[in-house]
Amino acid sequence: MDYSYLKYAIEMDAQTLESLMRDYGQEIWNYAFLICRSRSMADDIAQEVFLKAYRHLESFRGEASVKTWLLRITRNLSYNYRNSAFFRRTLLLDRIIPSGHHRSAEQAYLDEEASNEVWRQVFNLPAKHREVLLLHARHQLPLVEIASLLDIPEGTVKSRLYIARQRLSKLLKEDDAHEQWV
Repeated sequence: MDYSYLKYAIEMDAQTLESLMRDYGQEIWNYAFLICRSRSMADDIAQEVFLKAYRHLESFRGEASVKTWLLRITRNLSYNYRNSAFFRRTLLLDRIIPSGHHRSAEQAYLDEEASNEVWRQVFNLPAKHREVLLLHARHQLPLVEIASLLDIPEGTVKSRLYIARQRLSKLLKEDDAHEQWV
C-alpha cells in the first residue's frame, strides 16, 4: 500500500492507522525487540510507535518512506526504554519456523536449532553492527534509508554492514568448528 499521501494529510484517520499497523506492525515489533531484547517491552514500544505516529502525523515530512519514519520512531523509543532506570536485560530468542512447509519432526527440530543458533550469534554482535545487519537483511531497507534512520553517513552503513557480515560468518564458523570437536 502506498502511503506517500500521508505528507499531505492533515490528520490520520482510524482506517489509515489500521493499515499502517497491519502492514508494519510486525516489523516495528521485531525492530523494538532487536534493540530491547524483551518481548513485553517490544509490545509496549510497538503500541507507542503507532500512537505517536497517529498523534504526530505532521512530523512526517515525506523525505523517506513511511516504513523508515516508523522505524526511526521505534528506534528512538526503544533506546529511551532501554536506557531507562527500569530496563532489565533479558535475552529472549524468537523461534523462526517457516510456514507452509510440511517437515518431519526431526527436520523441524534441526531447522529450529539452526535458526536459533544464527539468532544467538546475531545477538552476540556489537549493537551498531547488529542493528545495521538487521535493518538491511530483515527489514530490507536500502543503505541510504539506513543511513538516514541512524543519522550516519552511507559509507559508515556500508562499513558496518560489511563488518557485521564478516563477524557473523566468523562466529558461525567458530561455532561449527567447536561442535565438531565436542
